[in-house]
Amino acid sequence: MDSNSSFIPVASTFTSPFEDSPRPEDPARKPLSLWPGMYHSPVTNALWEARSRIFERLLDPNVDAPPQSQLLTRTPSQSRTTILYNFSTDYVLREQYRDPWNEVRIGKLLEDLDALAGTISVKHCSDEDSMTRPLLLVTAAVDKMVLKKPISVDVDLKMVGAVIWVGRSSIEIQLEVTQPTNECSDASEPVALTANFIFVARDSKTGKAAPVNRLTPETEQEKLLCEEAEARHELRKRKRGNYRKEIENGEVNRLEALLAEGRIFCDMPALADRDTILLRDTRLEHSLICQPQQRNIHGRIFGGFLMHRAFELAFSTAYAFAGMMPCFLEVDHVDFLRPVDVGDFLRFKSCILYTEFETTDQPLINVEVVAHVTRPELRSSEVSNKFYFTFTVRPEAKATKNGFRIRKVVPATEEEARRVLERMDLESLEVAKNMKK
Repeated sequence: MDSNSSFIPVASTFTSPFEDSPRPEDPARKPLSLWPGMYHSPVTNALWEARSRIFERLLDPNVDAPPQSQLLTRTPSQSRTTILYNFSTDYVLREQYRDPWNEVRIGKLLEDLDALAGTISVKHCSDEDSMTRPLLLVTAAVDKMVLKKPISVDVDLKMVGAVIWVGRSSIEIQLEVTQPTNECSDASEPVALTANFIFVARDSKTGKAAPVNRLTPETEQEKLLCEEAEARHELRKRKRGNYRKEIENGEVNRLEALLAEGRIFCDMPALADRDTILLRDTRLEHSLICQPQQRNIHGRIFGGFLMHRAFELAFSTAYAFAGMMPCFLEVDHVDFLRPVDVGDFLRFKSCILYTEFETTDQPLINVEVVAHVTRPELRSSEVSNKFYFTFTVRPEAKATKNGFRIRKVVPATEEEARRVLERMDLESLEVAKNMKK
């Protein structure tokens, strides 16, 4: 090395995710490969640190230990957990979450919501017996996530959640993000975002579905939330069983109507409607190799990281399509179909599925993102996740562009048309259900 060159030492900017982790020379110290990854947000790391006592059992459970022999009965209050973001006083935390419009980065918030839901599910399912083998709890779906107002990064934020419903082996957790405004007191903080996560329990030895602790709502509000969650569960079962029959029994005409405009584009492009675009021409794609830094406490890729990446691709897709800055409204649904492992080659493919113009002031842009685990050496590609997002355009962006119009998106193939109809029908069912409340 040149004696005249300067030497700049480099050190890790991260500490152990568990402050009481044994010293490196201690033989009881957890292997570094079994720590959660170093990519995650400070809130996600704090939540996983809160699980550290159970985490020790999850890392090295006795596979021959018996399963939980007797289910316990819990109340929603026993799993309720709150996270505080001190944005007003912690400028470092504020900078970690700031987006270009001085609001909270939704993608990072998705990570924290998934981590909080996971912590709540662990609290509910723990039997507090170190002699039984623990359950493996995984995110199965995000049923709905709605942004009710912009979230500022300069004002303190609160995230709270609890279990609201349980099935035999599934759990629904409802989360709320609240943030005070100048017009209200801390006692009546308005809800900025709501989210419902569904987790499923698996036996850590057999991988089969495992029963979870029961739930007894106490307050009238808890009972109402439980009834609504039960109704959603029944609706999901009906949709899975009946949708294909409905397509076979009466949807041919709707398919043909959707495809008619697409065929004009394909067969007579010079005569196609200039305010219309083919679905396939709205596509974007992003690929990555899943790294160890992105793993969760089970050693697999953290579901919140997948939602973060899908959201940012969906945002970019809506931006390129609209020609102006999009504004996030909601996550319509997320399916976690198979786990994603460290080292997997992951491809995210997005498109504008359809647009809606019920109100000219707020046109809706519905974006689909599908994640594929691709194995080139096996010549295989499997869908791991499906994400559905809704955006509109920012009012301030629209005000600067006279004659602004969002184009109509049309499918060119029957497969695309079926995907569009399925999402439209599911959204219609959700709207009808909400109107009955």
